[in-house]
Amino acid sequence: MKREPATMTDEKMVEKMLKNPEVRSEYERLNREEFAILDEMLAARRGAGLSQAEVAERMGTKAPAVTRLESALASGKHSPSIATLRKYAAALGKRVEIHLV
Repeated sequence: MKREPATMTDEKMVEKMLKNPEVRSEYERLNREEFAILDEMLAARRGAGLSQAEVAERMGTKAPAVTRLESALASGKHSPSIATLRKYAAALGKRVEIHLV
């Protein structure tokens, strides 16, 4: 049995999961807008060159909290507070803007 590397990038994890037809079907069924904030957060973190642990340190929390935040958003099971999003954004040198369109 082939083992995956201990560390997997977000893109590789999504690529692997989407090979499962049931996962792909559900993923495509979901409204892409639900994932927009997660996409922005991950892109901002990668753009800043920071790990989850580094973001957590800057937020004044532990790495598992950032992992849970990102994972919860990916699953659609959690909507973080604006305060949490502001802390995350500040840790990346960004700010949060909310727009109704």
